[in-house]
Amino acid sequence: MKELPVLEAIKHEMAHIPGHLGFYYKNLISGFCYGVNEEEVFGAASVMKLPLYLLILQKSLRGEASMEDKITVTQGDKVPICGALTLFTHDIETDVRTLCRLMISLSDNTATNRLIDHIGIPEIQKQFASMGLEKTMIRRKLFDRAAARAGIQNTICPREMGDLLEKLYRREILSPALCKEAVETLLLQQVDHKLNGKICGEVPIAHKTGEDDNLSNDVGIVYAGEPFVICFVGHDTNVYLWEDLMRRSTYDLLKIQE
Repeated sequence: MKELPVLEAIKHEMAHIPGHLGFYYKNLISGFCYGVNEEEVFGAASVMKLPLYLLILQKSLRGEASMEDKITVTQGDKVPICGALTLFTHDIETDVRTLCRLMISLSDNTATNRLIDHIGIPEIQKQFASMGLEKTMIRRKLFDRAAARAGIQNTICPREMGDLLEKLYRREILSPALCKEAVETLLLQQVDHKLNGKICGEVPIAHKTGEDDNLSNDVGIVYAGEPFVICFVGHDTNVYLWEDLMRRSTYDLLKIQE
């Protein structure tokens, strides 16, 4: 496969970067897959917002919830940035669709927590299982420091994120209209320095990032001539080296098609 030299180079570099690192790639035309630790469990950070978003869209498709439902965000709901809602000086009433867009495009943590409240963690866990997610799990809200100290963490799996993105690309996980809406929202991603860091908008990338101390993730669909799914997930790592690999490798996988 034409991608193999680049993918083997990614694997080689990963072996020389500290931490727990995972990688998954799939060419959505040829079906060729490649992974490194792709079935393992990793710290989620904000990538868990991707399956949460798709779950909410599924519930709206089944008539179990509405994207127009109104939710109030109070001062007490606000948690640290990322996002925009913490910057408002008063309570805000908005709808689920707006909170989802903020959650994805600006990685808004307050929006995410209000959506978790709206659905409920037990229901989220139940629905994740029905989506085929075994290792990807939301167990607590963001900035729940007591839960974090107790070792309760949100997790993702590179292969599971890749499978979700492939189903989204193939219009299998939702109706065609809602898949289009989801992709368009992911294309609005403003935290854009990883997968798109060297490509710089040359082709569209529908993706979701995640950041925390010594942790950096980015998973997405790269709309190259032969579109591909690519997932970089890593924690306890050197973020500078890891993100540099993300940028260069995504660019190289795009350019190898030319």
